[in-house]
Amino acid sequence: MSKDTPWSQQAWQKADHIYRQILELPFVKKLADGSLESDIFNRYIGQDSLYINRYCKVLAHIAARAKDSDITEAFLDFARDGVEVERALHSQFISDRPAEMSPACRFYTAMLEAQATMPVEVEAAAVLPCFWVYLRVGKHIAATMQEGNPYSEWIQTYSDPAFDASNDRAIAICDRLAAAASPAIREQMTQIFVECTRMEWLFWHGAYTDIKWPEIIR
Repeated sequence: MSKDTPWSQQAWQKADHIYRQILELPFVKKLADGSLESDIFNRYIGQDSLYINRYCKVLAHIAARAKDSDITEAFLDFARDGVEVERALHSQFISDRPAEMSPACRFYTAMLEAQATMPVEVEAAAVLPCFWVYLRVGKHIAATMQEGNPYSEWIQTYSDPAFDASNDRAIAICDRLAAAASPAIREQMTQIFVECTRMEWLFWHGAYTDIKWPEIIR
């Protein structure tokens, strides 16, 4: 790629092979055809509720660190939107949050929270896969979704034009931050983007296979 290629395109190219494997996950394929077992989906949505609760705090932290007021406003909007999604969508599927995070959920949220001590550009890049990968997966599923799919409301949320607009806004901010950053920070941004894309794969895989802590170490 040319050095003039936006950072986001370079980062996506580095992570694209992971995204392709996400599309091959049984969770994603069964979600698309409506055959995903309800207990697996409920397990996933419960962990996602725990994840979004922590994720929104990371978004708010980025807002507090941002030097430009428009970036602060954007990340506060993202945090507010996340809270609304958690309330509206998750309340349709779960009555109470799970008491404990799964290993995948804890690993992912811990990785996001660890970026609080990194440059703000890196912290912003860490949260981008949750926008971008979800949008791409949501659109992929929506395009192949069978009529009467019991998970159609979840699918529509993550393929909605409003979510598309938020994703574009987040990408534009990361490209802007990367353009003003040093080569070393841009490389860190790319590395964390790839790592958090891996976390997206792990989150869905973990929900489907029910990865738990062994009883001996609980």
